[in-house]
Amino acid sequence: MARKAKIDRRTISIYCARCKTLLYKYHKGGRGGLVKCFVERIVEDRTGGDLTCPQCEQKFARLKLIGGRPAHKIIQGKVYTKGMSRR
Repeated sequence: MARKAKIDRRTISIYCARCKTLLYKYHKGGRGGLVKCFVERIVEDRTGGDLTCPQCEQKFARLKLIGGRPAHKIIQGKVYTKGMSRR
């Protein structure tokens, strides 16, 4: 019988790089860097869903379909994260 793989999922905070405003709380899976945020994994969205920072109005992501699921494709350098483990 096959063993179930342990899912490495944790909640991270995603902030605007320009004004340090909290944008999302997100359930991140895996160990890699933040490239995309699947919409169904976003726990708390403080942007209103328009993919711009509510304070400085900088665009930080684009809406894409990845594997048939809607996702926010992060523009690198526009956000930083807290809660990710670096190995």
